[in-house]
Amino acid sequence: MKCPHCERTDRQNRAGQTGAGSQRYECMHCQRKYTPSPKSRGYPHSLREQAVQMYVDGLNLRRIARHLKVNHQTVANWVQAHAQSLPNAPMPAEVQTAELDELFTFIGDKKNASTS
Repeated sequence: MKCPHCERTDRQNRAGQTGAGSQRYECMHCQRKYTPSPKSRGYPHSLREQAVQMYVDGLNLRRIARHLKVNHQTVANWVQAHAQSLPNAPMPAEVQTAELDELFTFIGDKKNASTS
């Protein structure tokens, strides 16, 4: 083993393991601990893409989470991060025609009180 800090190869002792199971070492010269080949953390990128695609196809967050065996909040974070990475929608410089649908909303209270 070679210490990444002082770059010496002698007096490198084993010093336990990380939570992921990678071997840790301690340099007896500079007294620093290091992991020469740490394991990758988190979920693979392909799983994140699959979750986003399932969300775009219409599945809800909890169903995606159950299917992929991850937490639903994790899926929500992936979807939100993907949405923020998308470019902004193009907006016209000037609006010439505006269309409205049949939706009628009340601002404040209704004029007629409910009788039930």
